[in-house]
Parts: sequence; C-alpha cells; structure tokens
Amino acid sequence: MDTLTPTALVAQLQWRYATKKFDASKKIPADVWSALEESLVLTPSSFGLQPWKFIVVTDPAVKEQILTASWKQTQPVDCSHHVVFAAKNELSEADVDRFLQRQVEVRGGTLEALAGYRNVIVGFAAKGAREGWLKEWSIRQSYIAIGNFMTSAAVLGIDTCPMEGIVPEQYDKILGLEGSGYSTAVACAAGYRATTDKYATAPKVRFKAGEIIQHI
Repeated sequence: MDTLTPTALVAQLQWRYATKKFDASKKIPADVWSALEESLVLTPSSFGLQPWKFIVVTDPAVKEQILTASWKQTQPVDCSHHVVFAAKNELSEADVDRFLQRQVEVRGGTLEALAGYRNVIVGFAAKGAREGWLKEWSIRQSYIAIGNFMTSAAVLGIDTCPMEGIVPEQYDKILGLEGSGYSTAVACAAGYRATTDKYATAPKVRFKAGEIIQHI
C-alpha cells in the first residue's frame, strides 16, 4: 500500500488553510470528489453508529439560498461542493438494529451474537436521551467527520473552509431537514482557492508544539 511520507503530510497540512475566496470557475473532478465522499463514509464514529447525514450542495439555486443563511459569506456560492454535516437528533432502538443488521451483512455472524453489544448501545442512547446530551453527542461525532474530510481534501490538493458561521435552522429549512430526524451541525465548502485570496499565503499562527503538546 502506498503511503504518504511524513514530510509530504506536513507539507499538505501547511498548504491548507480556511479558504476565504474560491474560484467559482473551477470544479472538483468526479473521481476526486468520489474519493472525498468515500472519506466521509469511512469516518470513524462512537460505537460505529454513524449518527449523521452529509448533504452535498452543488445546485446554484440552492447555493444562493444558503448564502443568506451563511451570514452572506460567499464560500458556499463560489465553492465547487458545499457539504452540510447534519447530526441525528435522536437514536432509537430501530436505529441501533439497523446498524447491527448492517454489521452482520458486512462481517457475517448473527444478530443473536450481538445481543450484548446491542444492550450496551441501547442503554447508552437511553441515558443520553434521559439526560439531554444525546444530540450534542451526535454533533460532536459530526465534527470528527468534518475533520476527516478536511484532512483528506488537503492530501488531495483540494481547498476547504469549515463554516460555523451559519444559521442551522435556516439551513434545515432550505435543505428540507425539518422533520427528518437530522439537524444541521456545521458545513464545509470545498473547491479551489482564488488567486486573489490573500489568506492563501499568510503564515499560520499556531502556538509552538512545546506549549500545547505534553509528553508523559
């Protein structure tokens, strides 16, 4: 298996930045985008439950609507693909069973053999619902996905901009998420940087490794 060298990885992470201006004339090739979608599918999650949905927006008309729900930031309109990370609001026993059925389909075995694991997950979901933190847990899972997506994009030479500066409720309405069981958590624009984006060459402002990394 071909692997990226440590030097190449760091170089790509140095190259990436939160792109402020995208070149609207440039689109991500289909094969590259397919790989990025696969990076979303392959994102790890707690219990493997994948409590999310990814909405990929490329329709110019929908992008224009999203603009008003993104504090008038132009990235959603000018980027090639705008990804909305929607988190699951609740987690039912049916959701758990659907996941376990998929596990049996992929790995083999039986649902009966997974009964103990099922009880653990159902108990976790019930506790989260009872104590009111289950949706927040789902949102945090979505942030694992956006991090994985941005790193994968950087490795492939694709620019991104994570966007919390949005109005989730308006996104939900525009994207038809109301009543779907999912809610917008965060978004990420992807495409190619414009040559006029001054932030592309600005040095990164980061604390020194010794100040934020501790070895024990």
